[in-house]
Amino acid sequence: MLKNITIGQYFPGNSFVHRLDPRTKLLLTVALIVAVFLCDGFLGFVAVFAYVLLAARMSKIKPRFLIRGLKPVAYIVLITFLLNIFFQSEGEPLFSWKFITVTDMGLKRAAFLAVRLVLLITASQLLTLTTSAISLTDGMESLMRPLTRFRFPAHEIAMMMSIALRFIPTLMEEADKIMKAQMARGADFESGNLFKRAKAMVPLLVPLFVSAFRRADELAMAMEARCYHGGEGRTRMRQLRYGKNDLYAGLSLLGLIAVIVLFNALGVF
Repeated sequence: MLKNITIGQYFPGNSFVHRLDPRTKLLLTVALIVAVFLCDGFLGFVAVFAYVLLAARMSKIKPRFLIRGLKPVAYIVLITFLLNIFFQSEGEPLFSWKFITVTDMGLKRAAFLAVRLVLLITASQLLTLTTSAISLTDGMESLMRPLTRFRFPAHEIAMMMSIALRFIPTLMEEADKIMKAQMARGADFESGNLFKRAKAMVPLLVPLFVSAFRRADELAMAMEARCYHGGEGRTRMRQLRYGKNDLYAGLSLLGLIAVIVLFNALGVF
């Protein structure tokens, strides 16, 4: 399960999406998140899904790789779906048993929320899978640079966010190794119901935290050994520049948002 987490990993390539400016990809991801929350009907979600599917196709990342990244959050999506079905009282009742009532509005909202979660996670995967850690840091720093006039530490914040994001697959890999080591000593993480399996994960926390602190200390020493002193005075080997492809990508997403707003205005389901 842990090895299926793909957020934070980078998949090298030379596709259309890979070649986009990292600032463009960051802005597009934020805009896509806005588009997902603007959706209020079935056709709107179909439009966003088609856009994400096209982006995945143009990134040349295999769909099964993206689907594999959804497996670790399948329980969260399922629980969210069920909670919204059973605790939504608005709408026409479809099923009722004791204190549980399922309505058409509850079913609709639960389905839409589950789809939103899937689309948000997929969009985040596409961002990290097609953008290297260095490019991601440079992109975030460039977007936050106007805030430096207010003494905002843009470079440091961008560096911390990038490191935290890239630490996700590292920690998951470490957790997988610890699990296998404990299973070799008789630990059982796979039998029992969901609560028993979650309780069995508790012994992983201490060695995982120790490993995380050790890796963080090693990273700090490596950065000090390379005379890292923050963003002030730093130069870059590759300067970020917007191109025609960035314009096309931006216009396509603006078109998507316009279509969603139009669907909402017309009340299209």
